[in-house]
Amino acid sequence: MSNDTPKPTKAQVDQVPPWGQLAALGFQHVLAMYAGAVAVPLIVGGAMKLPSADLAYLINADLLISGIATLIQCIGVWRFGVRMPLMQGCTFAAVSPMVIIATTGGGLPAIYGAVILSGVMVVILAPVFGRLLRFFPPLVTGTIILIIGISLLPVAVNWAGGGVGAPTFGAPRNLALAAGVLLVVLLLQRFAPPFLSRVSVLLGIVIGTLVAIPLGFTDFSKVGDAPLFGISTPFHFGLPTFELGAIVAMMIVMLVTMTETSGSILAIGDLVDKKVDRVVLADGLRADGLSTVLGGIFNTFPYTAFGQNVGLIGLTKVRSRFVVAAGGAILVLLGLVPVLGEVVAAVPLPVLGGAGIAMFGTVAAYGVRTLSQVSFKDNSNFFIVAVALGIGLVPVGAPTIYEAFPTWFRTVMDSGIAAGSIAAILLNLLFNHLPSKNGSDAEETADVARSAR
Repeated sequence: MSNDTPKPTKAQVDQVPPWGQLAALGFQHVLAMYAGAVAVPLIVGGAMKLPSADLAYLINADLLISGIATLIQCIGVWRFGVRMPLMQGCTFAAVSPMVIIATTGGGLPAIYGAVILSGVMVVILAPVFGRLLRFFPPLVTGTIILIIGISLLPVAVNWAGGGVGAPTFGAPRNLALAAGVLLVVLLLQRFAPPFLSRVSVLLGIVIGTLVAIPLGFTDFSKVGDAPLFGISTPFHFGLPTFELGAIVAMMIVMLVTMTETSGSILAIGDLVDKKVDRVVLADGLRADGLSTVLGGIFNTFPYTAFGQNVGLIGLTKVRSRFVVAAGGAILVLLGLVPVLGEVVAAVPLPVLGGAGIAMFGTVAAYGVRTLSQVSFKDNSNFFIVAVALGIGLVPVGAPTIYEAFPTWFRTVMDSGIAAGSIAAILLNLLFNHLPSKNGSDAEETADVARSAR
């Protein structure tokens, strides 16, 4: 009997599973992205030394708008939304500039003013960006997807160790728990019946958390202290202010984020076998812009597609956009009912780390699969991948290497995904689109460009 994975069909992206499966599969996506979703408000709020009540407010607002952003992206509203399974969350590319804005006198109102205007910019530029699709052949998209996966893996490893800065970081018991979760996921993938294998990550996280409770990794004591209901109101921290430096910095962030989101949209299009043309790409980017505007109004931050959920789709082979939309609905519920958020927050980081290694590794593997469609014979494609991968992994291997550079430079280059994506696009332009030898080999250059597709 063949073990080959069946080729996805276009109908799968529009299938609606039974309600029970829909809820379980959607919750699995929430668990996969929850730690990343709340990290940005925690970092920014922590840098500002906000009281715990304000931090909780930022987190609830983030979860609420993450859910709304996911629903817009998956379900679609007019020309907003890619209508594919993309989970949305706050972009890490914005963390450094937002911390600088927040701690140098502008505060949250200056952040939100910049976020609103940068979101409007994305909505306006989305059709222009969509027209650049021909510069994203499999050579470029495969490289970007590979960089996304490799860049995310250290996050999973840090979770597995217990979280950077934790007193017990790297303790054998943390790594043993992460390894146990990874083993459960692998065994379910290999031996479980189809539905259980599809929720292997969810089951791995649930089993790992149940094992972790008696071992003292976590407790649910804070659940009873959380309010039962809460809602984020517009401009809770004051009316936005519009400072030029903050606006420029955030617009640079959103240009970088548009590149990252384009890679995720192309990756998910390949996973679900849906053609991504310039209209679809523009719709997806436009949804990012709208969600970012909502973020600025409702006390949260810029939004982008989360790579870990792309990996989860590749791992589970569940390609329905309504499953991810169900995850978005759960995020909305978590944002409105803080007590539920505390339940999810009690999942230990080593448990998430074990599942994350499988998910993020899957993203990288899909990048390799995309690159397998590219010709590497008698052209510069091998060199393009090598250099773009090397540039993208610089901040992964040495996170502080660009600290002496200006803020605008660090905004771009501190993100390995952004740096690698830009390098892949520019190198492909240089080697596969520009005629060489003063135009004498234009025909040869065109042939090489076709080999990158």
